[in-house]
Amino acid sequence: MLRNREFRQLVILFALITAAAVMLGFAINMAAGILAIASAAAFGTAFFAFTKARYQSLARISNQIDLVLHNVDHLYIGESDEGELSILQSEITKMMLRIREQNDALKKEKEHLANSLANIAHQLRTPLTSANLILSLLANNPGENERKAFVRETEELLVRMDWLITSLLKLSRLDAGIVEFQSESIEVNNLLGAALRPFLIPMELHDIDWQIDAPKGVMIQGDSAWLSEAIQNILKNCLESTGENGRIEIVCMDNPLFTELTIHDSGAGFEKEDLPCLFDRFYRGKNSGATGYGIGLALCKMIITRQGGTISAKNHPQGGAIFAIRFPK
Repeated sequence: MLRNREFRQLVILFALITAAAVMLGFAINMAAGILAIASAAAFGTAFFAFTKARYQSLARISNQIDLVLHNVDHLYIGESDEGELSILQSEITKMMLRIREQNDALKKEKEHLANSLANIAHQLRTPLTSANLILSLLANNPGENERKAFVRETEELLVRMDWLITSLLKLSRLDAGIVEFQSESIEVNNLLGAALRPFLIPMELHDIDWQIDAPKGVMIQGDSAWLSEAIQNILKNCLESTGENGRIEIVCMDNPLFTELTIHDSGAGFEKEDLPCLFDRFYRGKNSGATGYGIGLALCKMIITRQGGTISAKNHPQGGAIFAIRFPK
């Protein structure tokens, strides 16, 4: 306690007041002097005991804070009586809990980052291995037709790798929170037209019929570029599932509570065990022969939920898969 300059000053002041009171008491009479000494001793002892107890409480709080800084779990600061020290303990407890929550969040983020890097490396390794194999086959001077086939396959691998890297970069930007979504009024028919445009030729080549049933003038709030990206990822999944001579139907329903877009394909639908994990990152399904990288639907969900919407998927009663995107008003 004596290391505290304010406490030393208080002790000196108390000693001076006590000396003056004792001298004045003895100047009056013996009894007054003795009473002054006894009173000063009693008050001094009580003050010392009270101050020592407060310093011990502060020392315990300091030790707890030191333990928090050294990442010790299961910490507890005992309750004290009402007063300034109790308020201090309460605020420090809140601070410690917040620090612990942040430490836990950082640990989870590190684990997530490590897992993501491992998954990214695995996803990139597969097309790279295939490309290296094709290059080795080309080195053996195959025939003209085989060489053209190898070149086309290499181009497809490079396109898939470009899409994969682009999608991973978008996921990373969304994870980092550096994407600022624009809030604008979007006409649903324009949004669906922009999302469908890149797939018109592939759908024509594979004889896939498509239909849009959306009332004119229906508006939603959001970022048109990112929402178009989300819908394109769903359409890409539907095209892969539908195959040749399939059908994709998009329906818009608008009511006072929400606007809902449903996208239904005529494919095989989902396996029952895959339904709970469809939007998980890097999930490719229980079927070992599944195509894709398990990124598109995860990116789609992140884009929609970050803009206040919801997305779900299930098997349609009449066959195929159906995705439902809902934007509350």
